[in-house]
Amino acid sequence: MRFYRDAFGFEPIGEPAEDGMPEPLMFRLDQRTVLVLVPDDGFDWVLGDGRALTPAGTSECLLGAGVPTEGEVAELVGRVRDAGGGVLAEPEHRPWGCVALCTDPDGHVWQVGVEPAPEV
Repeated sequence: MRFYRDAFGFEPIGEPAEDGMPEPLMFRLDQRTVLVLVPDDGFDWVLGDGRALTPAGTSECLLGAGVPTEGEVAELVGRVRDAGGGVLAEPEHRPWGCVALCTDPDGHVWQVGVEPAPEV
């Protein structure tokens, strides 16, 4: 919870449990999107008995975060590092724009990049 609050500025939603965190841990990202984080041992109730997760060390998806400027890409990478996450690729220019690759403390990969300019 602290990582996502400190690095990305996400605020948890839901009633806090005894440990002070909502259960399950959820963050509203926008009007239609909620990020839900469930510990490995809690996935049985989500996936159903008998369904396996991916092998350790793999991610099922790439999460993305857009910011307005290249400077803010670097700032977000710094906050990720300060909050205990990892940096797989420092900000760099790619054919699709300025991007960096970061991980949360559990190894979930985030691609941070400059949001595309709105079409006129």
